[in-house]
Amino acid sequence: MIPEVWRGALIPLLGTSLGAACAFAMKGRLNPAVQRGLTGFAAGVMTAASVWSLLLPAIEQAAPMGRWAFLPAAVGFWIGVLFLPSLDRLFLPPRGGPGAARGRMSRTAMLILAVTLHNLPEGMAVGAAFAGWLQGRAGLTAAGATALSLGIAIQNFPEGAIIALPLRAQGWKRWAAFACGALSGVIEPIGALAMIRLSRQAAPLMPYLLSFAAGAMIYVVTAELTPAAAAEQPEAGAALFSLGFSVMMALDVAMG
Repeated sequence: MIPEVWRGALIPLLGTSLGAACAFAMKGRLNPAVQRGLTGFAAGVMTAASVWSLLLPAIEQAAPMGRWAFLPAAVGFWIGVLFLPSLDRLFLPPRGGPGAARGRMSRTAMLILAVTLHNLPEGMAVGAAFAGWLQGRAGLTAAGATALSLGIAIQNFPEGAIIALPLRAQGWKRWAAFACGALSGVIEPIGALAMIRLSRQAAPLMPYLLSFAAGAMIYVVTAELTPAAAAEQPEAGAALFSLGFSVMMALDVAMG
């Protein structure tokens, strides 16, 4: 596999690992204001990437369908939106009620499992963007796919920290806390490479795969990132979201 693809697949893992590396310098939590700022910026980046790097290319590739060119993008998008909550229901204990299953899992274990599951569609989004570029699909470039990887890496930084720092505070050794946080991001390059492999086996499904990745990312943005970014200062959250959106839009257009 060519170097650009390997780098793109590993960039999100690097973001998670850098966040987990906070375990070497800190014992407490990541500063809440910094965490909200990174989350808001990353939400904007991921929203813009979903539109310019995934949805618009999916519609463009379905252009031979004429007025129905939106259909593959719409179908794939909704499958992606439903994908992550379905994973949650399958693998995570219920959120409400006494929940015997929840009682058998520590809060840290649930956090690690949740972050790991939620990293999967992000890795798949990177893989879909690079797969489209490898196939020479219209509207998809290596630079645009790399910009998407960078945006996801920014979002992954606080995720790595929120796993590693509580473990450090509980008395874990620095290397152990770092390794646990970093390993939560390993599923992303796996998801990226799996998506590239799938696209090679089923090239006609590319518009569906691209829009599926967009739907999964939009779910993460609307259900988790945006509420967290705007929790205490909605104006700041909106400003950072807009900044991330405009930066990703500029990068995708200028580098594409």
